[in-house]
Amino acid sequence: MTGIPDKRALRAQLRSLRRRLADEVPDAAERAAALWPADAGTERRIFALYHPSGSELDPTPLRARLPADGVALPVAQSRDGALVFRLYRPGEALVPDALGIPSPGEHAVAVLPDVVFTPLLAFDRRGGRLGQGGGHYDRTLANLRRMKSVVVVGLAYAGQELHEIPMEPHDQRLDAILTETGYQEFG
Repeated sequence: MTGIPDKRALRAQLRSLRRRLADEVPDAAERAAALWPADAGTERRIFALYHPSGSELDPTPLRARLPADGVALPVAQSRDGALVFRLYRPGEALVPDALGIPSPGEHAVAVLPDVVFTPLLAFDRRGGRLGQGGGHYDRTLANLRRMKSVVVVGLAYAGQELHEIPMEPHDQRLDAILTETGYQEFG
């Protein structure tokens, strides 16, 4: 299973699954945040979260476990380009980016994060990640990894795990996964 048609069909099934999991495990975001290891990323300074869309696991509870001055959010500057990250402070106004997602405005400082928490539709235990299909995180992570060392952590419901994610050469792997049942780093 490696072709685009298979991924499209899989995405439709997984969106439905994620909506069901959001209803079944309403406290998953709080439980996942509590399981973020206190020493994870202690040498890291900038953590990129995301603004949740639909049934994506909400990273807001995790924010309280991260450095107050070191949280960034992604910004899409075009519909098909890589994302940029801008520092965000609670209470600052967010504006719709090119994809309509609330994001820090142009006044916010652009940064290169050390740790990127990414939403997903599914993951596997080899670091495979299936996103929404737009390629935004794949392009972004490829660019970041060319510039610096970055740790990519999927944030998901445990029920989003699959045995194997169909991966293509451009797909970027996760370094770890954080769910409501635990945190696991991949080799």
